[in-house]
This record gives sequence, structure tokens and C-alpha cells, in this order.
Amino acid sequence: MEQLIIMTRYPLAGQTKTRLIPRLGPEGAAQLQREMTEHTLATVTRCQASRRVRRAIAFTDANLAQIQAWLGPDGDYWPQGEGDLGDRMARAFARSFATGASRAVIIGIDCPDLTPALLATAFNELETSPVVFGPATDGGYYLIGLAQPCPALFTGIAWGTDQVFAQSRQILIGAAIPFTILPTLTDVDYPEDLPVWAKYQGGQS
Repeated sequence: MEQLIIMTRYPLAGQTKTRLIPRLGPEGAAQLQREMTEHTLATVTRCQASRRVRRAIAFTDANLAQIQAWLGPDGDYWPQGEGDLGDRMARAFARSFATGASRAVIIGIDCPDLTPALLATAFNELETSPVVFGPATDGGYYLIGLAQPCPALFTGIAWGTDQVFAQSRQILIGAAIPFTILPTLTDVDYPEDLPVWAKYQGGQS
């Protein structure tokens, strides 16, 4: 089984997309979170139209009823749980492999340029590579895929900094674990990133 895990937050004003609040205001930032999550799920749905991929949504800032009322009942819903981003991703991967996944990919909702074709490429690469990354221009990554558990990738990382991808890569190099790198894309995290999202507003894709 191939599983695609989307990590997102419930769009509560003042608690999401906080780096964009100075530009958009609390309500505007929450609306952006809502729209970008829905855009990402539409991309995932298009991927599922041509590939057998099970969807899971790893969520926070809401209960199950709230998140399903927003995003619908289909697929799996997993609370992200406590801890930093590494703890949450490690937990999601562990759950995915424990429930039968042979290949698992985690994405966020911050990268609107992510396409169904690129998602398919990530899964294809995992057939021969144990790890795949989609690096982001800010030094993090918009996608990580595993063909087997790799807990070491989620500890000792300065999450939220421009060193995330570099540090992750060094862990793999040090452990002699091969990996594949997808094209670099831009996450929409800061006001200067908003033009990346602007081309998708109004239902364009």
C-alpha cells in the first residue's frame, strides 16, 4: 500500500500562518490556511485518480468531528499529537507503516506548486530509493517519503530554520542511506512568498 499523509492545521484565526498575520491579519491568515489546505487536497485527489494511494490527514487544533466537517469523511484522520515537527512526522510515519504501508510520503499544505505528477514521481522513486526529499527554497522540505521507518531523520534537527534539509541530508550521508531529491519548490510562509499563491487564487490550478 502507498500512503500519502497531509499535515495540516485547522484554520483558527491567530493560530495558523502566524508569519503572515502582519500582512493578512489573523482572519486573512486563517483563510489562507483553509484555501491552501483545500488546494493541496485537490492535488492529492487528482493523484489518486491515476494511482492507488491511500490518503491520511494528520491534523491539529481541532477534534475529529471538526476536521471531518471541513474536509469530508474519506480517508484516514490522525491527530498529530504532541512534540515538535519531527516528533509529529515520526509518529505519522510509524503509524503508516504499522497499518500496512510499503511506501509513505508526507507533505504539508504550504507548497501550491506541488503537482499530482510530482507526487507520483515521489512514490516511483521510493521503489528503488529508501528516502525521497522535495526541498524547499527556504531550506526546509515540502515533501519527505520513506520506504521503511527511519527514526533518526526526525531527531537533532533545528526545525523551523533554513538548516532542516541540510541537516536531514547529513544524517543520511552519515548513515550511508541513499536518497533521491525532487525539484526545489517554494513554500508560502512569508509575505514575500504570497505571489506564488496568487496565481492559484480564484480556482486556478
